Amino acid sequence: MTYSVALAMLQRDGCWLLQLRDDIDTIIYPGHWGLFGGHVEAGEAPEQAVLRELEEEIGWRPETALPLWFSHDNGSRIAHVFRGDLTDPIERLHLQEGQDLKLTSMEELSSGHVWSDHCGETRPIAPGLRVVIDRLLAEADG
Repeated sequence: MTYSVALAMLQRDGCWLLQLRDDIDTIIYPGHWGLFGGHVEAGEAPEQAVLRELEEEIGWRPETALPLWFSHDNGSRIAHVFRGDLTDPIERLHLQEGQDLKLTSMEELSSGHVWSDHCGETRPIAPGLRVVIDRLLAEADG
């Protein structure tokens, strides 16, 4: 069964906003860095889902709708990735899901591991985030 998720790739000052997922064994990629977002609920458009998830997870809503950047189907999940600017400073965000959030450089993202101030150690990026990173790198080369 294929399900859909809506994810936000948010940029501020040349860095990208990431969420460190909780260390809970029952969730996908526990303790990994990923993007804010989540499941698209029944009857909900991905554009609505990404806005709802941002409000639920960090208490933030963009001033204008985020444009769809691309969709990726890995066979079991369709990820709709929206891209835009984080218009508020990170200090104004209220982390309500996950254990850390961070603005990270492209260099650190590309390394596959990102430092968490909360955990005091580097943590891996979620495998699905590699698709997003590869697309960013291709744009930079392009």
